[in-house]
Amino acid sequence: MSAVVSDAVPRLRDMQEADVPAVMAIERVAYEFPWTEGMLRDCFRYGYICKVYESGDGIIGYGIISIGAGECHFLNICIAPSQQQHGHGTRLVAHLLQVARQARARSALLEVRISNTAAFRLYDKLGFNEIGTRTGYYPAARGTREDALVLMREL
Repeated sequence: MSAVVSDAVPRLRDMQEADVPAVMAIERVAYEFPWTEGMLRDCFRYGYICKVYESGDGIIGYGIISIGAGECHFLNICIAPSQQQHGHGTRLVAHLLQVARQARARSALLEVRISNTAAFRLYDKLGFNEIGTRTGYYPAARGTREDALVLMREL
């Protein structure tokens, strides 16, 4: 007997309120300090652009951006750990950059943990440049804080 392999091409679509449980499941697996469900639901309330990346097996990632004053701010980008290293993150970020361009944003900004070298490499590959550091931006182990690199790219 052979294993069943999903041949569905992953697709990006608008996140719906009904997607919140699946997104939260990924958030909890992917991050030591995940967003809360309330934070995620607030993104809908504030009108942020929320996308999910799904395959035939369900949601495998998501991205949330805000756009204002000509700037796109990446608030949360995540691919389920089991789905990483397959180009999904690159496609998700590229899609969100295109959404930002269509909304007439002139630049994109994000923060990334200094320890998250895989994410830094992804953003570097997509043309983001380091423009600063936010000291103690992220929660870390034992009540400490971790710095974030601030990255930006022109659109």
